[in-house]
Amino acid sequence: MFIDERQFKEYMTPEEIRGVIKNLAEQINRDHGVDEKVLLVGVLKGAIVVMADLVRQLHSDVRVDFVRTASVGKSKTSAGTVCLVKDISIDVCDTHVIIVEEIIDSGRALKFLYDRFKSAKPKSLKVATMMDKREKRLVDVGADYVGKIVDDQFLIGYGLDLEEKCRNLPGIYSLRYPN
Repeated sequence: MFIDERQFKEYMTPEEIRGVIKNLAEQINRDHGVDEKVLLVGVLKGAIVVMADLVRQLHSDVRVDFVRTASVGKSKTSAGTVCLVKDISIDVCDTHVIIVEEIIDSGRALKFLYDRFKSAKPKSLKVATMMDKREKRLVDVGADYVGKIVDDQFLIGYGLDLEEKCRNLPGIYSLRYPN
């Protein structure tokens, strides 16, 4: 897919992304052994690309499921309501669960999911994210496994979209703001 270089500049190459995913897998592999069962829960739609690459590098007995949320309300700074659009189909009780995000920014949806899964009494509950936009955080939620801390930029590619487009780009691109 063609990227207009007047609007977007390369932020992470496919090689850099592979390194970030490898680093995430190494962090998870340190905590979860070969004989341990782990459930990865990808947050749709963006995490699907991260999940596909991450799961192939894990040594544990991995199961995969997906969840999807939606925010009600247009304002970026309002409290907003998070709704569950698609739930998982696997019982998380007494299971090691890792919620997988491609990027965390405000943290609202992640906090909603984290609290929801925590109430189901998993054996452990952790969060993995390829990118963490900490300066955008509006709620108190963090990640146990972080691939890369990023500054506040609009990013597309490798699962990140622009109005449902560009998720399939192998690299990540940032929006060039006018000077």
